[in-house]
Amino acid sequence: MLQVDSPIGLRNGLDTAAPRPHAYSDLADKTIADGSPEKRATRRFALRLPVSVADSGNESELKAAQTRDVSARGICFYVDSNIAVGAAIEFTFTLPPEITLTESIRVRCKGKVVRVDNGNEDRKVAVAAVIDEYEFLSGPQ
Repeated sequence: MLQVDSPIGLRNGLDTAAPRPHAYSDLADKTIADGSPEKRATRRFALRLPVSVADSGNESELKAAQTRDVSARGICFYVDSNIAVGAAIEFTFTLPPEITLTESIRVRCKGKVVRVDNGNEDRKVAVAAVIDEYEFLSGPQ
């Protein structure tokens, strides 16, 4: 019988899962440029997208920002004013078809700021945040 692996790890004809290592399982052994261990477990997409950011619970004061990169677990964006490390934030952005492989999808997220870098030449503040919750939004973009 011909055995062919399917994209989800099942072998045709056997219906048993073929064990495969997680795509990011080898990251624990890698280091980044400064020699410290790589901590990211999901792929980052270097995307320049507009994003609206607000303190959690205060959506009336939206700040316009632009993403530097986005992953399933976090985001880094540039904004004009400082946001405190540890601050709870909400942000909304639209993932383009190149990422979703279908149509553009608006995403609203809740998260927490984990790092702030004020040392950018263009006076923008780089803010990194973990994503704790997210929802896909429908309707006009």
